[in-house]
Amino acid sequence: MTLLNDAPPGAPAPTSAPGHGTEVPRRPLTIGNLTVDTPVMLAPMAGVTNMAFRVLCREFGALHSADDGGLFPTEMVTTRALLEDHRESWRLLRMAERERPRSVQLYGVDPAVVRRSVEMILERDGADHLDLNFGCPVPKVTRRGGGGVLPWKDELFTRILRAAVEAAGDVPVTLKTRKGVDDDHLTYRDAGLIAQEVGAAAISLHGRTVKEQYSGTADWTSIADLKQTVTDIPVLGNGDIWSAEDAVRMMDETGADGVVVGRGCQGRPWLFADLAAAFSGSAERVRPGLGDVARILRRHAELLTEFYESEDRGVKDLRKHVAWYFKGYPVGGEMRRRLATMESLADLDAKLAELDLEAPYPGAGVEGPRGRSGHPRNATVPTGWMDSRALTDEHRERLHEAELDISGG
Repeated sequence: MTLLNDAPPGAPAPTSAPGHGTEVPRRPLTIGNLTVDTPVMLAPMAGVTNMAFRVLCREFGALHSADDGGLFPTEMVTTRALLEDHRESWRLLRMAERERPRSVQLYGVDPAVVRRSVEMILERDGADHLDLNFGCPVPKVTRRGGGGVLPWKDELFTRILRAAVEAAGDVPVTLKTRKGVDDDHLTYRDAGLIAQEVGAAAISLHGRTVKEQYSGTADWTSIADLKQTVTDIPVLGNGDIWSAEDAVRMMDETGADGVVVGRGCQGRPWLFADLAAAFSGSAERVRPGLGDVARILRRHAELLTEFYESEDRGVKDLRKHVAWYFKGYPVGGEMRRRLATMESLADLDAKLAELDLEAPYPGAGVEGPRGRSGHPRNATVPTGWMDSRALTDEHRERLHEAELDISGG
């Protein structure tokens, strides 16, 4: 495993956080034949968790860890796109040399296609860990029977998961799911028992239903319930991890073996330094001033340019991150708009130079929820999908459409 012992370029010096410290013992996470020092997994997020962002997160995670501070999967990639040799889908599976272990997240609805895609990835020696997505709540996916509504069809769910596990051999296969379609159609207990039975190495549960999207507060009691239900493989909890303290509290309250962090790290890759510190019993936390954030943003731009092999694509992709990075900092609306229209690295440098780079860490305004939230809405599913847990011929004939036009998440 690659060790990154030096602080990432632009990283601020960590400070001690009062009230936090040595009471937390190290709790490594073992998934199949892999053990990571910090029980944390990055949640795959479309358009966010590409190689550039993963490298940033790893660099920070390594500050307080014997390895890179957790598992860092790719963005979600559809299995059918890999079989059809879509260039951009294979690009999403690119790994930096420093990325070990290599985690890949796949999404598929056809057991045979899932099986073959796993075989192709391993034939190319492309992964040390595979994660399957059964939790996507996006309507364009669920309206065709995919994502978070697929586990309702438990026989199909079983066949897909078993195909991946069998094809993977010694490479551990995990899965990420939600509580269910809605509160009247919960699937997480059955999914956990099936995962355990077919040989999956772990299951991650987002404590929300598809209907809830990202709204409200995640139900951590469902994670505790799953941990009581599934006793042979690790259970990871997902939902509302905004700080290292949230991660420790989730594990303490639910008994989970690890946590999955998504929106909480958007624009805050240094959260992985805090997580690794917390799970090592250290009180150190990263509290970057505005100049630190500017340097980290610049580092992100360089990594994106490297990933895309294009400065133009790199800086344009970075635009979506600007609001997340500067949340709570004294950067006015006009400057945010200008940064969000950067055209080159030189243009970015010129605009960053106009900021008050001596401004200190602003405190509470930086913390807490970020990213999308929205409101609950009834899950969009195929007509008759919820009538039975069995897959009808009509649904089977059209299910492949759930993989169309969503490669990469």
